[in-house]
Amino acid sequence: MPVPVSVINDAVTWWELIERRARATPELAMLVDAAGRRLTFRQFRDVAERAAAGLWELGVRPGETVSWQLPTTIEAAVLMSALARLGAVQNPLIPVLREAEVDFIVGQLGARWIVVPEVFRGFDHRTMAEKVAARHDARVLVCDPAAAAGERETGVPIALPLGDPAVLPPADADADAVRWVFYTSGTTGVPKGVRHTDRSVLASSNGMVYQLGFTDADVASIPFPLAHIGGPGMLGLMARVGCSGVLVEAFDREATPAMLARHGVTMLGSAAPFFHAYLDAQRRHGDEPLFPRLRLCVSGGAPNEPGLHTRIRAELGGAGICNGWGLTEHPVVGYAAPGSPDDRMERTAGRPAPGVSVRVVRADDTPAAPGEEGELRLRGPQLFAGYTDPALDADAFDEAGYLRSGDLGYVDADGWLHLTGRLKDIIIRNAENISALEVEAVVLRHPAVAEVAVVGLPDARTGERAVAVVVPDPDQPTPTLAALVAFCRAEGLAPYKIPEQLELVGELPRNSMGKVLKRQLQLAL
Repeated sequence: MPVPVSVINDAVTWWELIERRARATPELAMLVDAAGRRLTFRQFRDVAERAAAGLWELGVRPGETVSWQLPTTIEAAVLMSALARLGAVQNPLIPVLREAEVDFIVGQLGARWIVVPEVFRGFDHRTMAEKVAARHDARVLVCDPAAAAGERETGVPIALPLGDPAVLPPADADADAVRWVFYTSGTTGVPKGVRHTDRSVLASSNGMVYQLGFTDADVASIPFPLAHIGGPGMLGLMARVGCSGVLVEAFDREATPAMLARHGVTMLGSAAPFFHAYLDAQRRHGDEPLFPRLRLCVSGGAPNEPGLHTRIRAELGGAGICNGWGLTEHPVVGYAAPGSPDDRMERTAGRPAPGVSVRVVRADDTPAAPGEEGELRLRGPQLFAGYTDPALDADAFDEAGYLRSGDLGYVDADGWLHLTGRLKDIIIRNAENISALEVEAVVLRHPAVAEVAVVGLPDARTGERAVAVVVPDPDQPTPTLAALVAFCRAEGLAPYKIPEQLELVGELPRNSMGKVLKRQLQLAL
């Protein structure tokens, strides 16, 4: 897909990109948040630099680690860029993390600062941060937009310390210094710190730039935490192509679609629960398109439920769902581009973005043939720089420097990437491995099933049994285990893979990015 000439693809540090975009298109809109606050690219650059000066005057220095846990607001975006300008090491924390996780992370990193809201969604972040800070000799900075005064130049209230940029040292030009640390769930229950550089974080937007056709006419939606690895990916996209973004502080099934519609979004994201909310909003709205400028929806992770791409395209308009896949360690491997064949849009995770190499490896560590399942291994410019615990690195990379993703899949003869399961998302029943993702794909085709997660539970006879946790479709008869078993047999699922237990729930527990929390389900059952 051709890339517009105004795209900035050769910036190597975050601050260089912010500076160059502000000079290239200073008056184009960059951000609007749920409170209606707006910044152009020039205003964003200026406010971020003044925030960097304010942090400097508080005592934040280059190389110090700053842990920040803010909702998706203008403050989060400004702070991200202010820390990049200062050359600090930033540790974005998603807002759902609580004291145990934050304490572990701050302690492991030796963070000197913790930036939090006063209260968010009923939780007292200040008190939590103060407890953690007292244990680790850190300082707390509270960011409270409700108490913010108007910023001098823009008049926009900004709940961050602001100062004179003249006090700042020159911006750090080292694109390969570790300046970002994200945390992801560890298989042992201990969070893993994932170290990134400016260069790798900027490269995380390559798939959107090169494969999804964004231009400065686009208005993107960001309904997930900016502290997630996808946050700087989206902000990087905006700064690279000059498009604007709408920040969603807290997703609401009724209010958020209406708010995004008012802002004329051309892109909607980012997971099945959000897409169902948009479809419901369109039905409430009537026959007139709710999102008349919609160009595409963007999703990441496993393929969406059967038929969702077709429904989105038919009911909302645009190209449907452009699915992608990535990890915190290697964000956004690639996407299915708008206009791709429907079967590829529906069933695959797209094609690798330019510069990304995917290897498929059998269990014996030999290369798999096209179409043959194996572990997916990744290498590209967005590959992380290693874990905060270096003992984890040896198992993370193979001898060629590829990341062992832990995901199973295959690449077909035409280069499309298919996800089939997880090496560790396996149910072992009578010594036979069952891919939970494979079973979920079959169960989702049942007309009475709206959502499903398949988990393994201990079983005295078989070792583990497969349990289908189902959200029923309210417009269909309630599914029964007998009906589900018969359906799976009719669909050709091997008998040993068919679920032995059915649990009906109102909703599946998910994290802030829409990922099903299977461990939580297992504990509940």
